[in-house]
Amino acid sequence: MALLTENNRQYYEGAQGFRGDGTTVSFTTTFDTDLVFGAAEQTDVNYQKNNFKLYTSVAGTPGTWSEVVADYSVTNNIITFDTPPANNLFIVVQLKRLDGGKYGNTTQDKAYGSVVEQNYGSYAYTKLDDVINNFLIAYVGQDKLIPSVKRTDVIFHAKRAMQELSYDTLKAIKSQELNIPHNLSVVMPQDYVNYVNLYWFDNQGVKHIILPTDLTSNPYTQPLQDSEGIPLQDNFDNNTSGTSIAELRWKDNVLGEQRNIDNIIETWEYGYGWGDPFYGQQYGMDPRYANANGYFTINDREGKISFSANLVDKLITFEYISDGLSTDLDTKVPKLAEEAMYASILHAIISTRINQPEYIVQRLKKEKSAKIRNAKLRLSNIKLNELIQTMRGKSKWIKH
Repeated sequence: MALLTENNRQYYEGAQGFRGDGTTVSFTTTFDTDLVFGAAEQTDVNYQKNNFKLYTSVAGTPGTWSEVVADYSVTNNIITFDTPPANNLFIVVQLKRLDGGKYGNTTQDKAYGSVVEQNYGSYAYTKLDDVINNFLIAYVGQDKLIPSVKRTDVIFHAKRAMQELSYDTLKAIKSQELNIPHNLSVVMPQDYVNYVNLYWFDNQGVKHIILPTDLTSNPYTQPLQDSEGIPLQDNFDNNTSGTSIAELRWKDNVLGEQRNIDNIIETWEYGYGWGDPFYGQQYGMDPRYANANGYFTINDREGKISFSANLVDKLITFEYISDGLSTDLDTKVPKLAEEAMYASILHAIISTRINQPEYIVQRLKKEKSAKIRNAKLRLSNIKLNELIQTMRGKSKWIKH
């Protein structure tokens, strides 16, 4: 049985066709993507929830397709019409895609969205739910290391394994393209765990790394104080909070104290490495601050990332790590790390059971470590030609 479940038309175009016979009312789609159905009528507020559009045509030629806007429902990827479609009527299910597909005749009719593109490259991954099912089949049962186990236990250990592997093994790095507003802060994504890199883009699209800084910090609390420095309380006996003065000063740093040197007006920022080409090259400059690209800090109090004033209105890319579980059991696991997932789940289950021989636990622990190491090597994606090209700029010749 082939592992590919979609044909070329389904994968590349995001479309699947059927033919009416005058009697059949239900048609089952076989996309890897489940159909999401809100409503058939365009006037229904739930219509926008649909991740697909349904078209019919008598001739099946371009320009003859019209969208079906009523008389059907969808359950478990099965499309059911209220009345049987006519004999030889062409029926097409079009998942939403960036160019809208080729079946709508007007802009409004076209299936605009990104459902199809999100499925591209999916063969390199397997769903966490499939990993759990495969584990129960391969590792649990009579004459196996685990005679029986609850599915809920496997789900728990699979999720924990997914989280741990996501931090330093799996390709769980996500990114967002954002603009820095005038308040110099952007909100952390919902599934944010830790940052990887931040870059701003110039007019040529070249990225410049933004570095974290210890020049300033974001206080977690800022209680109001009386004249003796004692925090004030409100009517509910809780400390009252004010606005962070440190954050305001950092935000307005370019308006701070100025120095006039050789008729050049300088703000404090020049002393920290940005603003003028020759700064950052002076004798005695601290390399930590020899940076012309600006700085960022993590504001845990507000759940935001704050930036220095020279980055206002810049276009940035924010790369961050998630725990791999933001979409629950639909989470994708790289196939190159699938064996490491099985080894992690197996060791976790055996090691938490009583009366297990210690040599078995230690053997599974070593297997887990070895397979995680293999997964890291596989996912590191080191290519010999790329390494050689980089090393050509070094002091030694690389022959190959």
